[in-house]
Amino acid sequence: MTEPQTPEPQTPESRAESQPGRTAFVFPGMGPFRFTDVGEFLLTNPHARRRLAIADEVVGYSVFDRYRQSDGDEEGQYAAHTQIAFLTVCLSLADWAEETLGEKPELCAGPSFGQRAAVTYAGSLPFEETVRLTAELARCEEEYFAREHREAVTHCVIHTPEESLHKALGELDDEGEWHDVSGYIDRGFYLVSLREPVLDRFKKRIGDLGGYNMYTMWPPVHAPSFGDLRRKAEEEVFGGFELADPKLPVVSDQNGALLTDAEGVRTMLLDTFNCPIRWPDMVETMRGSGITKICISGPDNLFGRVNSTGENFQVLAIDARKAMRPRVRQRSARRARR
Repeated sequence: MTEPQTPEPQTPESRAESQPGRTAFVFPGMGPFRFTDVGEFLLTNPHARRRLAIADEVVGYSVFDRYRQSDGDEEGQYAAHTQIAFLTVCLSLADWAEETLGEKPELCAGPSFGQRAAVTYAGSLPFEETVRLTAELARCEEEYFAREHREAVTHCVIHTPEESLHKALGELDDEGEWHDVSGYIDRGFYLVSLREPVLDRFKKRIGDLGGYNMYTMWPPVHAPSFGDLRRKAEEEVFGGFELADPKLPVVSDQNGALLTDAEGVRTMLLDTFNCPIRWPDMVETMRGSGITKICISGPDNLFGRVNSTGENFQVLAIDARKAMRPRVRQRSARRARR
């Protein structure tokens, strides 16, 4: 008589492989963001119009008008109204993808600024409260950087081996120059915070070491040295907001933890000020949760394109151009009938 065989215990990875494909919504971090790419979407999409009306009521001005007027203005690139416009676009595209494409996510993720859209979509904070939070945090950051780390910026480097990055940062150490790694995006892809006066020299050194330079951000983000900014935000801003447990799990962008309660979401939102983002950890958590497809909801030239994303998921970019295509086809059909 044959002995019954005991099945081998399943690891999280093997369980994920045995499950049917699952989808996550990923709300991207905020990079350079042009009105010309999203203006018509904001003006005509019913989801965007509804959300803009709410945002306007919260802040007391036309977000659309301010964003249009500041397009191309370097000072307005990360202003409160631009941040609110970006938030509105990302969430409205998620609304559109759910309604039009039938996408139903199992969890949400939002690296960097994308946190705010993720926790809103997941139900931890109503949209109007997230708009208010965004406006108040923009004010908080502006006040902080007017006094502290006044010369700091955050710079993106790509195709830079870890040893080359450490060499360039070690040379800054030798000069007594401050720096922090603010993000681990992919193999050879990092966010580095440092003083703007040494930025050109640092960029040249990265190039000499075989790496490539991308864009530079101000205000700077996610630097461990910004602990005082975290405390300021907690004391002056977050006390006025009540978070709920998310209806969908949210992946923390600091360590990949799967957040299912309000306290975890609150900690993630606060840790964004002084903890580096770690996209590879987020990828690992989504893989372990059985995610096979991610929908990048919003303007993105980063997280949907790095190697670790494409190697592990089917990637669907949900952007304004995709959402506007039915309107383009309708206009073409009307012209053809004339």
